[in-house]
Amino acid sequence: MKTLLLVDDEPRMLDLLTIYLSPYYSCIKKNSGLDAISYIKENHVDIVLLDVMMPELDGWSTCKEIRKFSDVPIIMVTARNEKTDIVKGLEIGADDYVTKPFDEGELLARMTAVSRRLKNNEDNRILFRGLLLDEDAHELSYENQPIQLTPKEFSLFALLVKNPNKVFSRSHLLEVVWGYEAYTEDRTIDSHVRNIREKLRQVNFPIDEYLSTVWGVGYKWNAKKGAIL
Repeated sequence: MKTLLLVDDEPRMLDLLTIYLSPYYSCIKKNSGLDAISYIKENHVDIVLLDVMMPELDGWSTCKEIRKFSDVPIIMVTARNEKTDIVKGLEIGADDYVTKPFDEGELLARMTAVSRRLKNNEDNRILFRGLLLDEDAHELSYENQPIQLTPKEFSLFALLVKNPNKVFSRSHLLEVVWGYEAYTEDRTIDSHVRNIREKLRQVNFPIDEYLSTVWGVGYKWNAKKGAIL
C-alpha cells in the first residue's frame, strides 16, 4: 500500500482524511510543516496532502523546503480559493491544489491522477539527496541549481547514478560512453570524472561521499548513504 503523508494543524481534519483515505493509503499524520520536512527526509513517502494555513511554517514554505531534496507529489489543501494562491502553490512546486470544502471522491481522483502522471515521467528522472538527473531533458541540478555537464560527462555520470553500487571498469565506461573512439584512453575517464566532481562541488553537493574511486579498477556510485527515489 502506498504511503500518504497528511500535514495539517487541525487534528479533526487529519482524522477525517485518515478515515476516508486509509482504505487506499497507509496514512501518516503530521501537524506541522517542520515535522513533515523531517519525516520526508528520513522516510519514503508516495504522496503528500499539505495544508496551506499553518502556524510556524505555512504550507507554501513547507512545499518550497521539500522541493529542495524531494520530488514527492504534493497536493496543497486550503480553504482559500484565490487564483493568486493557486498560482503561487504551483510555482513553488506543488503538483495540484484543492480547496476546502472538497468532494472526497474528487480528492481521491486528483491524488490518483497526480501519482499516475508523475509515474509516467519518472523512468528517466532520478532524485538523489536533492540531486535531480533528468535524461529526457539532458539536465542535472542540485537543489534547483543547474549543473552544466558536457554530453560525455552527462552520459558518464548518468550511467553511474543509474547503477548504484556497481563497479564500472575504465574499459567498460569507455566502451559504453565513448564506443572505443579512436585515441581515447583510460585517462580520459579520469579527466571526465575529475571535471564532474569539481562541477558538483561548486554547488555544494557532497560528491566525494558518493562517487567513489575503486583503485586499480574504475568507479562506482555509492548509494548506501542515500536512497534513490
